[in-house]
Amino acid sequence: MFNHHQHWAYVWIPVSGAFMWFSTLLSMIITWKATGEPHYVSQDSNMPYISDIGADILKPLFITGASITAVSFFLSLVVERWLRHSGRLIPTMRRRERVLSSLAIVGSFIGGLGLILLTIFDTKRHPSLHRVFLLIFMVGVAMSAVFSVLEFRWISKDFEEVRKLKQAYIAKAIIAGALILLAIGFAIALYDGSRHNNETATFVGGILEWIIGFGFVFYLLTFYFDLRMSKGMHKGDLSKERLTALQDDGTLAHHGPVDGPGELRELANGGRGRRYRKHYM
Repeated sequence: MFNHHQHWAYVWIPVSGAFMWFSTLLSMIITWKATGEPHYVSQDSNMPYISDIGADILKPLFITGASITAVSFFLSLVVERWLRHSGRLIPTMRRRERVLSSLAIVGSFIGGLGLILLTIFDTKRHPSLHRVFLLIFMVGVAMSAVFSVLEFRWISKDFEEVRKLKQAYIAKAIIAGALILLAIGFAIALYDGSRHNNETATFVGGILEWIIGFGFVFYLLTFYFDLRMSKGMHKGDLSKERLTALQDDGTLAHHGPVDGPGELRELANGGRGRRYRKHYM
């Protein structure tokens, strides 16, 4: 894949996805405002939904932006899983975390596929299919976020001494939790608006959708900070065997808190973990 000198190559995967998604949404808002805030065919309130604008003249941009975002989201999780497996990120110590990681990847694939398909089957021409794929996107991303947070929770619990790992877990949990709560509110507003022809609920749903859309940018950026922790790491530097040796001989507990993976590697190089390095180089 990439060698350790090319860590920025995969670090930019989530950044490119976040930038593309932000640019797509911003372009849609600017276009709507610049054209005099038109009322789109599929629009049910004064506030257009993302999909209302995306079903009009900006549909090619919507499809392109969503596709790049979906692929980068999926690849971010795949690369993170690969880096943990190769010992360049703090590894999963049990099968439980590996299962959670795999489920998070599956969720990202489902969510990404839903995102791409909802842009193709737009709300103006295929309203029923569009809502089905919107639901698939929301459920897939929520599932991926929950499993990712749980995975980080268990990894952080195994390595409570690593500050950056705990910070990454807390940031991801807060952002993911907020987005899931907003998505639930959006789903309720969308249902109430369409079921009871409630214009206020439809308007609130539109506001929530834009907040969720831009909030997703921040969730994607959490993977930048996750992958960045692999900077300067060689294959096997943070292998399960080396870190287990640190825990077993009491080196980690005796040393106390460490800032990040780099300091953890130095501890492994100076302790019993050193003997495992040759096997992974």
